[in-house]
Amino acid sequence: MFGERIKALRLSLGLNQVEFGKSLNVTKQSVSNWENENILPSIDMLTKIATLYSVSADYLLGLQDFRSVDVRGLTNEQIAHLQLLINDLRKTKE
Repeated sequence: MFGERIKALRLSLGLNQVEFGKSLNVTKQSVSNWENENILPSIDMLTKIATLYSVSADYLLGLQDFRSVDVRGLTNEQIAHLQLLINDLRKTKE
């Protein structure tokens, strides 16, 4: 599950393994090993990935099936706009 989540996250950001690795100060090989589930990152690295890419560790580990969006600092009106956009995107998916 972790490997799938890391790969999906990386691809959703339009990053290749080298770019993803550089953002975390690790090699392409490390990213490849995570994606293929040959090894898992350290707890410190898991925290770094979650923080840098605004996802929860629970999501990365497959304990949670959804991603959350940090709306701190946004107005209620801005949050409402985001919710409308999310609703529209869900409708197009159906």
